Amino acid sequence: MSIQAIKTAVKRNSNKTHAKLLQRFFKTGKGEYGEGDIFAGIKVPVLRQIAKANGDTSLSEIRELIKSPIHEERFISLVLLMDKYKHGTDEEREKIFRFYMENTKYINSWDLVDVSCPRIVGRHLYGRGEELLVEMAKSSGLWKRRIGMISTMYFIDKGSFDTSFRIAEILLRDEHDLIHKAVGWMLREIGKKDFGAELKFLKQHYHAMPRTMLRYAIEKFPEELRQQFLKGEI
Repeated sequence: MSIQAIKTAVKRNSNKTHAKLLQRFFKTGKGEYGEGDIFAGIKVPVLRQIAKANGDTSLSEIRELIKSPIHEERFISLVLLMDKYKHGTDEEREKIFRFYMENTKYINSWDLVDVSCPRIVGRHLYGRGEELLVEMAKSSGLWKRRIGMISTMYFIDKGSFDTSFRIAEILLRDEHDLIHKAVGWMLREIGKKDFGAELKFLKQHYHAMPRTMLRYAIEKFPEELRQQFLKGEI
């Protein structure tokens, strides 16, 4: 079974020293956003190699793998899922999308969200309406809210910004730092495509933004303009 080969490869490549660093980096302590997550200590390129070597893993095996307590095994499951979506038929893609949405409780860290949701959720919903993403942005669940925002990366890549702006408005007063960063990041990505569109949105909303969100959004601005935003002089 592919899943056993994956678990064997994860065990073989594990690194306790790196695992300890990752557990601190991903805030796995009591009361932190990643509380209780377990890391094997494997770098992303190696995880992608393991996934590539086990591309024949079935969806039923991925269903088991995505529930793993080991962070890297969940990461691999998502890489496999993205590849299946990319090469699937319309029917298979619909099935994979539904699988993803049914298992969001296991997609429970910012790296797991960020690597996967634009390529599955964003791609699947592009041109089909935004209401599911809006619903997720209003969720009480941190990771669902982040999925709602980061999924719009696919829309942004296609030059469509309205959904991103709509969700950003919903999340302007969100209390979590990881949402502040997500919104600021997506606004910055819009700015790469259309600086004027981002600037217009920021002029309307930057006074209401948490500082982290604003800093992420204006990171690439000319220094003089960036300082004007930071000082509230726009």
